[in-house]
Amino acid sequence: MRAKMMILLLFCFGSSRVGYAQAQSEAKDQPQGELSAVRTDIRALQAEQQQIITRLDELKQLLQPNSQPPAPVTSVSVRGEMFRGDSAARVAIIEYADFECPYCGEYERKAFPQILSDYIETGKVKYFYRDLPLEMHARALPAARAARCAGEQGKFWEMHDSLFAKQNALSAPALVDRAQTLGLDKEKFTECQSSEKYTADIQKSISDAQKMGISGTPTFFLGVVGPDGDVTIEKRLQGAAPFDVFKTEIDALLASKSQETVSTH
Repeated sequence: MRAKMMILLLFCFGSSRVGYAQAQSEAKDQPQGELSAVRTDIRALQAEQQQIITRLDELKQLLQPNSQPPAPVTSVSVRGEMFRGDSAARVAIIEYADFECPYCGEYERKAFPQILSDYIETGKVKYFYRDLPLEMHARALPAARAARCAGEQGKFWEMHDSLFAKQNALSAPALVDRAQTLGLDKEKFTECQSSEKYTADIQKSISDAQKMGISGTPTFFLGVVGPDGDVTIEKRLQGAAPFDVFKTEIDALLASKSQETVSTH
């Protein structure tokens, strides 16, 4: 299936290159009054071409074979990590994502708002976010650092939401503008952002993901939080799955915890 997707994208990519060349050739033959419209078409073709290149890079990374298949993930420690939701919630979602990844953005816009309202804000689910900035996304690492720097001032999740809400504005000045909009101390944020303070932490998150065989974003682990703070993994999801997929898995975990509680009384 993935191979077919890559072939399709390669065909689209080739088509866009031909269209771009044709547009340039036609532009030379147009009267001056029509040049503005032609230039607009060329810019649109360039943007489309860049999006296709990005998708191809992501698919290539997903299709790269691993020399040794990773062992199935059965348990993940989340002790001491920031989370959204009620501390007493026994069902957990751990997300590995990249702030520049278009699929992560799609998930954040479409599925996550309902997960937030139906499960996190109602105290049923604890939600953890882990960084996995991909090499193909040059601005993903600075964006990950920006979220952590905002966290120093108590605004990690606010910055997290802001970064995903406008993924095409992740330049250094845009990150500072976000910090000011969120009411952060600009000087402290800028000093943190320009340092290597969180590079080691982000690299560790990347390394942990690789050990678990995660090669694409977003990737999710769903499981049950034990008394020791570890999450027993019951399900792994990859990609921007629709809300209904998450709902099915979360409801099953909640039902199993409910039955467990009844059986112990």
